[in-house]
Parts: sequence; C-alpha cells; structure tokens
Amino acid sequence: MTFAQYWTSLRRAAGYSALAAAASLSWGHEAAAFERGYPGWLLPPGVFMATTAAVPPNGLYSFNIAFGAYGDLVGPGAPHLPSGPTHAQTATWATGLLFSPGWTFLGAKYEAIVVQPFNMSSTTAPVNSSQAGMHNTVVFPALLSWKLADSGFYVQAGLGVGIPDGTISGKTGLSSVGNPWWTLMPKFSISYLKDGWNLSTHIYGEFNTENTYTGYQSGNLLHVDLVATKAVGKWTFGPVASYVGQLTSDVSSPFYNNAIFMKRFNVWSVGAMVGYDFGPVKLTMWGLSDLQSSASGGSPTQIAADSAAIGQGFRIYANLNFRLMAF
Repeated sequence: MTFAQYWTSLRRAAGYSALAAAASLSWGHEAAAFERGYPGWLLPPGVFMATTAAVPPNGLYSFNIAFGAYGDLVGPGAPHLPSGPTHAQTATWATGLLFSPGWTFLGAKYEAIVVQPFNMSSTTAPVNSSQAGMHNTVVFPALLSWKLADSGFYVQAGLGVGIPDGTISGKTGLSSVGNPWWTLMPKFSISYLKDGWNLSTHIYGEFNTENTYTGYQSGNLLHVDLVATKAVGKWTFGPVASYVGQLTSDVSSPFYNNAIFMKRFNVWSVGAMVGYDFGPVKLTMWGLSDLQSSASGGSPTQIAADSAAIGQGFRIYANLNFRLMAF
C-alpha cells in the first residue's frame, strides 16, 4: 500500500477515528491510542496501588501482576455503529523483581525495580484486530525513600524508563504490542503507614521520545494513584482511585500529513482493594471503574470534526508478591 492509499484509508476510517483504529491494547489498555496501535500510556492507570513509599526489608523480591481490562471507545471521534460501540479488551501478565539491598544515600533507602509485561489484546468491529507479544520492559534503576522520623510518613522519588524492546512490527512500528520509542517516567510517592493504615499517593509522568518509524511524538502524561486501606489481621481492604491525563499535545509528522490524533484526554476512575497476607506470600487484588473519560483535539476528517477518542471501562489487577532471598 502506498502512503497516499494508506492516508485515504485512514481518512475513510475516521468516522471511527484514527484513534479508534488504534484500539489495540497494551499493558493497560482499553484506551484508544494517540497513534495507530498505541493505547495512550505505557503504564496502566492504578498499576502502583500495591506499593508504598516505604522500602521493604533487605532482600530480592518477586512480584507477578495479572491484569485485565475491558472498555468502549468514547469521545468525538469514537465509532457509532448500529451494532453498538467498539470494544477493546486485554489480558496481561507482568513479572518483576524488586532489589532492596539496604543501601542509603542522602539519608534515603535505595531500591530498584524491573518489570517485563506480556499481553494479548483484541478489538471488535470496525477495527477487528488482535495482538500478542512482549511489551516494553520497564526499569526503575533508582528509587529513594525517606522515613520522616516517627510520624508514619514516607516520601519516595525516582526515575524510570520504558525500553523499546517489545514486539515491534509493521510500517509504523505499532502493528504489535511494543512501542518503538523510549519513555521517561519520573515518580513521586508519599505514604502514611501507621496502625494498619496505608494512605498513599503516587504521582508519576510519562515523557515519550519520537516514534522511530513515523516521527510522531505522543504527548506527555500525568498519572495519580490514590490508596486508602486498613489492615485488620491478615486482611487489607479499602477504596482506591486514579487519574490519568495528557499534559501536552501530540507532535505529528509528515508520515501522517501532520495530522494530530490527540491534544488532551482525561480518565477518572474509582474502585476498591482487598489483600491477604499468607506469610511468605501476599496477594493483593484491586479493580477500577472509569467514572469519566474525555478526549479532544484530534485533527478533523471527512466524517468527524474531531478525531480524538479514548477508552472508558474497567480494569482488574491481581498482584502476588514474595521475597526470593534475604540479604
């Protein structure tokens, strides 16, 4: 297919928007993408809810996250078919390691994290796509945590990176689940951990480089994860909430005739968490339902004045955490 044919077909599909055509899922991803095949974020909303700003006792830990998401495309560029909205769903398994060596720096305890996700996803008509493979590796090489005396408060800061080593294919690099660009992820967390309470706020961003295949650069994101749980015996339970939104507009390229797929989106979600401490293993489960999803700023097409679209649905997580060895 020539570029002219590709662009014509893209415009014809614009009633479903370029974003709707991108509704293939990536590890968090009932959301439609800025660019065909990209969900709009590398880290799914709510992914840090099983963590706190405190560093665990010295050792090497394993955590394994099962994740599922289901949603409909909404927004001015979302498809409106007689059969109903376009659905997108994903099933993801992510395995990770947390390294807590007991080192200190500037009065803070040090830890590092590496996560490797794998996922399967599918999208209904008019997209009718399915994908499976390895997603981009996520590494936080340094997270520093400060304990604020005996107040029960902990503060953590660090920087992560998404590495473009996932399953990447197609003319745009987005025909599978990998993203052909780097993502920088600054993170700040604060937790109150006392008398069984866990009141935590995780704030983190995503700053993407250009797609090496198309030159398109997706806008910067802000994530906020909120947790308010109480431990009673071996049980933990309480409400959770999340927000993810786009802070800066996408920067297009000649590959897409400089068309913009998104300038802003916002997704607000609420849910609940429950956990049980088995001793050597801790299981935590939480779910989030989107209260409101909005999108705007997509370039006009022959069918839609604004091609922007985003997902609205629910996400379910299960995290199994245990220590592999003590130092």
